[in-house]
Formats: sequence, structure tokens, C-alpha cells
Amino acid sequence: MILVLLVVSAIALFLSFIYVHQNTLRISLSVIFAALLVTSIVFVSKNDGQHYGMVKTTTTTTQSLKSAGSSKQLDLLLYQSVGTADKHRVYIYKKTTNQKKVSHTTASVKTANQVKTTTATPKLVTKTTRWTYKSNAMKFWFGLANNDKQLIKRTNYFYINKSWVVLSTTQAKQFSKLMKQQQATLKARAKVYVTNQVKAAMVKNPTMSKSQLAKVQKAAAAQYQANAIQSMLKTVKASK
Repeated sequence: MILVLLVVSAIALFLSFIYVHQNTLRISLSVIFAALLVTSIVFVSKNDGQHYGMVKTTTTTTQSLKSAGSSKQLDLLLYQSVGTADKHRVYIYKKTTNQKKVSHTTASVKTANQVKTTTATPKLVTKTTRWTYKSNAMKFWFGLANNDKQLIKRTNYFYINKSWVVLSTTQAKQFSKLMKQQQATLKARAKVYVTNQVKAAMVKNPTMSKSQLAKVQKAAAAQYQANAIQSMLKTVKASK
């Protein structure tokens, strides 16, 4: 409405100055419309530059966080660097396990991302701060500027467990390639490792039952796989 008042007062000032011939009336109207015009310009300028009539409003949303990868053995939070200095990152994740297409954060200077460790269930907490009008009256006067709910900043907090791994998309591709290349070797080594662990367990307890041996085998296989994954992750992270 303030923009309408600005235009109307400008037109009225022009018309009164040109078409009103009585001096007293012309001067009076010109002063009134000039005052309205100047006042409108001042408040439009304050609204645009200083967000006059507006307040900062922060909202917080929480959603579940799932691994961006498809592996059941490894929970991944991926990121893509924006620019060469790695000052800004776009994080890639899933909201649900069966989500087909991954989600990602916004690539913007107004968006920041922080990764934090938690012992609770992984989650994504987003805090968004926007300019909003402090009252309906202010929205009535300045709403035509189309700056209501203008974004100030957005911060994404990724709360992940210690078991999660944060990799760049390039590192994730390298890891996947390395896994495929060493698949046969890892399988053979895992078999030897499990066999040795079973032998060691039987030396300690020769009377172990089949179910106990099965548990030892399962635990040994899981341990070897975890060690192998950590070793490859270390290699991938070192290469950058």
C-alpha cells in the first residue's frame, strides 16, 4: 500500500501543481502531496534497507536422518564441495531408508551446515531465520514489496553416531571402486581370518557346541569386515 500511496501522491502533486490555478489551494495541495511523497519514499527506503516494520523469526524443524548409501554395513553422510577452497558444502542424505532419490542441502551463502556427534537416533535439525512483518498493519502497508518471509540464514545440524562416516562424493566413488577391486581378496582373507579365530576359540574351549562355534564365526566375520572397511576408508580419506 505504501507504494500505491507513493505513486498516487506523486501524480496528485503533479496534477495539483499544473492544473490548480488558485495559488493558495495549489500551494496547500502541493505541500500536502509533497509531504506524502517524501514520507512514502522515506518509509519505502527504510523498509527496503533496514527492514522497517519487520522482525527476525526463527523456526526449527526436525526430521529423521538415514544413510545416503545403500550399504547395510556402513552409514554414510556425503557432501559435495562448492568451489575449490571447500568453504561451502552441499550435504547429501536420505530421510527414509527406502527413499529412492537422495535429498541434499541448498547451495547458498545463506545456508550453513554443521555435523555433530550424538548417541541418540541420527536426525537433521534445521533452523531457519526469516524477516517477517511484526503486525498485519505493517504487512498491509509494505506487503507489496514482496519481502515477507525473506530468508536471512539457514543452518542444518546433522546429528550422527560415531559409527557414521562422512565422505565427499569423490571419496565415496573411490571407496566403492576399491571395494569391488578387492572383493575377491577380502573374501579369501576373511575365510582365513574366521578359520583362525575358530581354531583359537576351540583351543580355549574344546567343548564348544555348534551354536557357540557359529557365534564365533559370525563375530569373526563381522570383525574382519569392519576392519577391512576401516582400512579402505583410511586409504580413501588419505587420497582426498
